[in-house]
Amino acid sequence: MGRPRKALLDRERITSTALELVDAQGEFSVPQIARKLGVQTASVYHHVDGRDGIVELVRERVCAAIDPATLRLEGWDEAMTAWARSYRAAFAAHPRAIPLLTTSPVRAPMVLLQYEQAVTRLLDAGFALPDVMPVIIGLENLVLGSALDMAAPEAMWELTDEAETPQLARALGVTDTRSEAAFELALTGYVAYLRTLLEADDPA
Repeated sequence: MGRPRKALLDRERITSTALELVDAQGEFSVPQIARKLGVQTASVYHHVDGRDGIVELVRERVCAAIDPATLRLEGWDEAMTAWARSYRAAFAAHPRAIPLLTTSPVRAPMVLLQYEQAVTRLLDAGFALPDVMPVIIGLENLVLGSALDMAAPEAMWELTDEAETPQLARALGVTDTRSEAAFELALTGYVAYLRTLLEADDPA
């Protein structure tokens, strides 16, 4: 009996299966991956560096959708704004991965290199070194919170007769793009703040 033309198990299949589980239930286990792939749990460990290694493979898969070219746009503010939008879209496609990935240290080389680009871009723009990581983390908080919001029900407020809320009803009735409008408002305000921070960092 000849060998199968396609390997029964590889890192790509493990990653795809783990991400499918995360999308469905927000978590995964190595035995679950093995069962779905029809192999022994020990076989999975032959291809990955334990569960933490699979988490990083999932991180790489999700973050591969973030366009690194955005960080090379001419203006630093345009670059960070475009990067934030691309970042949000990538994680909005897998919102249940956010708690998993934000509670595990980043080790994936491809993802670390994108952070390197972001840090370099901010330093080249003139931001003080102590400000750089708070700027990036603050932007991530905005992006990931909005990505979670995109997965929430559109009708997050259910008005009842028990509470008189006529102004809330009016406010809810004038927009059908709540998540998008809120993200753009927050992003615009954040970048405006960063401009003032950059001016304060400018030694001139």
